[in-house]
Amino acid sequence: MSTAQQLTIPFSMPDIAFPQTRYQGSKLKLSDWIRDAVENLEFDTVLDAFGGSGSVSFLFKKMGKRVTYNDLLTFNYYIGLALIENAHVILTDNDVDFLLEKHAHIAYPSFIQDTFHDTYFTDEENDWLDYVVTNIEQFSDDGEDKYKKAIAFFALFQSAIIKRPFNLFHRKNLYIRTADVERSFGNKTTWEKPFDACFRDFVAEANQSIFCNHRRNSALNQDAFEIVDDYDLVYIDTPYISAKGVGVDYLEFYHFLEGLTDYKNWGGKINYKTKHRKLQHEKSIWANKKLIHNAFDQLFAQFQDSILVVSYRDGGIPTSSEIVALLKKYKGKVDFVNATNYQYVLSNDKTKELLFIAS
Repeated sequence: MSTAQQLTIPFSMPDIAFPQTRYQGSKLKLSDWIRDAVENLEFDTVLDAFGGSGSVSFLFKKMGKRVTYNDLLTFNYYIGLALIENAHVILTDNDVDFLLEKHAHIAYPSFIQDTFHDTYFTDEENDWLDYVVTNIEQFSDDGEDKYKKAIAFFALFQSAIIKRPFNLFHRKNLYIRTADVERSFGNKTTWEKPFDACFRDFVAEANQSIFCNHRRNSALNQDAFEIVDDYDLVYIDTPYISAKGVGVDYLEFYHFLEGLTDYKNWGGKINYKTKHRKLQHEKSIWANKKLIHNAFDQLFAQFQDSILVVSYRDGGIPTSSEIVALLKKYKGKVDFVNATNYQYVLSNDKTKELLFIAS
């Protein structure tokens, strides 16, 4: 009997919404389109190999599947822990009150204040970040505390992003927020909303999105090439390389969030030659136009026994025909669908979102 035939627990899709997301590349607005494309496929276990914002894993969880969320970036992994693996733990009002206060028995460093002065946030906001992330670290990495910590990080990340011009950390540009000028973009009211208020709002959003689908879902923090388990379906949504060879490096955009997850060791990971204090790291194979064809080929070979569902954008490297050719090396049937004139967050260009289903 296949794993797709073993599910016996009746399950109807709950009316639960995924939290708002401002992450570049999120598929949240395409969730219904993806669901329509895969709902007639026979599968029970699913790997979301490049989980990102978690919106597609959340879709599969709502469909009653046993979901494994994976992402190489630790800040994304915490999102997977909070919203996918977690089935019932929430942050209580008392938890939030504890996180948002300074405590006499805790020594609070000033690393963000000292390192990122006049870079992303005001001095007052930097001080807030220093003590709140220190409070978050008081949660353990075991039991229910693990999920409380993940929800707290989720709310912290969302709060930090919403107060950033362009919702990114790609350059030193606090002046955009603070300059007394008329703006054609951004929301100064949101930018000036106190961190405490933002944090409470995002905790509430996360709490409302936590549910049990009666499956043992999990979150991983691995390179996709290192995953060895078998899955009925593997969903693949890699970073995108444009036709001009320009790749998307999410660590470049969100390095500050990644630093928050390892606050005590953050200083040793920074490239201090950069004005905006980004993290030292090697360029991803998924952002290298010379290596990406081989990367796709390797990944398709690795999961060739699974149904492969691949998201990509039109007009990129590889081309749609090249992706189909690579899939046909390992799968007998490749279906191709697209969503026309989709506009990504933070982009002025409308593009076609592509979906390849290989079985």
